[in-house]
Amino acid sequence: MKKNIIITLLLLLLLQNSVFAAVIKFVQVADSHFRTKDAYRAEVLENTVRDINKEKDIAFVVFTGDNIDSPHEEYLPEFMKIINKLNVPYYIVIGNHDVFKNNGLSKAHYLEIVRDYNFFYKYKKTNYVFQKDGFVFIVVDGAKEIIPGSIGYYKEDTLKWLDKQLKKYKNDPVIILQHFPLIATKEVKTHEVYQKEKYLDLLDTHDNVVSIIAGHLHFNSEIMRNGVYHITSPTLLSEPPVYKVITVSTTKGFSPMIYTELKEVDMEKE
Repeated sequence: MKKNIIITLLLLLLLQNSVFAAVIKFVQVADSHFRTKDAYRAEVLENTVRDINKEKDIAFVVFTGDNIDSPHEEYLPEFMKIINKLNVPYYIVIGNHDVFKNNGLSKAHYLEIVRDYNFFYKYKKTNYVFQKDGFVFIVVDGAKEIIPGSIGYYKEDTLKWLDKQLKKYKNDPVIILQHFPLIATKEVKTHEVYQKEKYLDLLDTHDNVVSIIAGHLHFNSEIMRNGVYHITSPTLLSEPPVYKVITVSTTKGFSPMIYTELKEVDMEKE
């Protein structure tokens, strides 16, 4: 009898914890550096879309910046035409190669083109929030459109906006998506974030951030800092080309579990 009571209590505890469980699986494509009249890059992106469409249980795809190789307006429509073949929703992060206002491709115009080619893409700002499967995703923009460069800059008003969002969703698991990583397993001084300590200090005042996912450095890096898992993924144009599948699971009372897998793009023609 006593054994049955213990088993029943364990089952109740498991059921109680499962109520607070959240699991999501999504794909990150980093630094595709697409350009027109480049057959290889077009082939890589097309095969990446094809491979992702074969993945099971993918909630969405996020392109974490440097989606095009340089801020030429003609590159973006061709990029959009290819990624529109995805079978799942996708989200766009701006990188330092994507925009240059003096070249005619401001952030606002960039997003106008994205919306022109995707009726369902509603975001008009480069900082935005979306929710999926019990998680809150916050896209944070650190790119400069006036004087572009490899140094990321998360402006004061951007950090204030982020702080507001983290307070708003304080009871939810949050995953931040951005182009410029804050920390990595090795330093690249030319690709640092300006005054990154302000951003890190802000993170330390919140306990709901599960992970920050970025690109920019073109190499793979995963490192934990103060309970936040910092994921930096290699460029799609690696040898061989790769994208990353990320699965995150949270259960109340337990630390989040994050599983990542680099997937090689199948470049063989079907």
